[in-house]
Amino acid sequence: MIRKELCRAQRGTSFMQQKTRIQLSDHFTYSKLFRFTFPSIVMMVFTSICGVVDGFFVSNFAGSTAFAAINLVMPFVMILGGMGFMIGTGGTALVSRKLGEGEAETANRYFSMCIGLTALLGAVLSLIGVLFMEPIATLLGATPEMLPDCVLYGRIITGFTVTFMLQNVFQSFLIAAEKPNLGLLATVAAGCTNMVLDAAFVGLLRWGVAGAAIATGLSQCIGGLIPLMFFTRPNDSSLRLRLTKPEIRPLLQACGNGSSELMSNISSSLVSMIYNFQLLRYVGQDGISAYGVLMYVQFIFVAISIGYSIGSAPVISFHYGALHYDELKSLLKKSVRLTAGAGVVLTALAYGLAAPLAKIFVGYDAGLLALTVHAFRLFCFSFLLSSFNIFASSFFTALNDGAVSAAISFLRTLIFQTSAVLLLPLLLKTDGIWLSNTVAEVCAFAISVIFLFAKRKKYQYF
Repeated sequence: MIRKELCRAQRGTSFMQQKTRIQLSDHFTYSKLFRFTFPSIVMMVFTSICGVVDGFFVSNFAGSTAFAAINLVMPFVMILGGMGFMIGTGGTALVSRKLGEGEAETANRYFSMCIGLTALLGAVLSLIGVLFMEPIATLLGATPEMLPDCVLYGRIITGFTVTFMLQNVFQSFLIAAEKPNLGLLATVAAGCTNMVLDAAFVGLLRWGVAGAAIATGLSQCIGGLIPLMFFTRPNDSSLRLRLTKPEIRPLLQACGNGSSELMSNISSSLVSMIYNFQLLRYVGQDGISAYGVLMYVQFIFVAISIGYSIGSAPVISFHYGALHYDELKSLLKKSVRLTAGAGVVLTALAYGLAAPLAKIFVGYDAGLLALTVHAFRLFCFSFLLSSFNIFASSFFTALNDGAVSAAISFLRTLIFQTSAVLLLPLLLKTDGIWLSNTVAEVCAFAISVIFLFAKRKKYQYF
């Protein structure tokens, strides 16, 4: 009770100070919530646009085979990046909660340990990727024609795994440090670097998949090193890197909290592999190319939901740690309304823009273009519910309930999507593959709602 009253007093003090910078301890109106999460949303959207540019240069200057090769190996690369998201989101939930509880020293210690773990794990995974890329690509289903490009791209891009993971982990911690604009700056700098180098290496020099991999890897260095330099120097945020003795328990807790993000990345990658196997069976190489376009384009729309979830998670963790249950209720109510509205708008936009977006990648092939447009117009109905499902998983991560968050992500991606992509084609042929994601989101929505009601008394969010 004493801690609760102290936290309330500290919260009141922050209002009296009337600082222009939005703080985690503030009361969040719709306007303030939007302003605080906006840099994270823009950051994710900009990242997705960079991916579009990457795919554009490879598809148009290196050809459909190179484009298909990159898309085939990309699920493995995203699993490695998912390790960074796991430590970042899980660690941020833990650190933000400690800040809400008034334990700043502990929060900084946990933060430093998370960054150290990221760098160590990234180095190990980088070595594995470089050494074993050929059997990995073969396992992913690479044809003899695609295998050289898969191996070349995979070895180069996994060589940058440390900075890739640091870039991902810092995206969350910069928000906890109340520095979302710095995260946006780092992302913009990295994205611009990627686009310029894509134009130079792939467009002008015609280095093909090697050029695309080098461009992406160097941009990840920018995105990972800018925040690293900020946190190692004196700064005005609540977090700073320092030498500290590793502790197993908080690291395991951070990984447990963020297990849903890792599960989501692993599951999505495994599902992508199954998609590729099914498309090779029903459509052929053009199917993989069309699916690659869908993955690039859909991330633009999903990025808004991911950005909002990343941006709002530290706020939720802080207020839960500070025992501000009224604020927690308010944040959940506002988030549900915002994600519902976003779902409708994003679906309508995706359906209307299917053709012009597909032309960016495969406008040179009329048959492949028609296949891609048809596929995306079926696929885009998944956006109606994906925003809510993404937030629901992130919400429980922010509450330090990694088990529920992981369950939502695991069921949503691995179970529901896998089942749908394997079973629906038996009834609907190729259309069943494109509709499988929508069916999975409907099932995940039901699970998310069940968990929200089941846990309402424990966390007191309504």
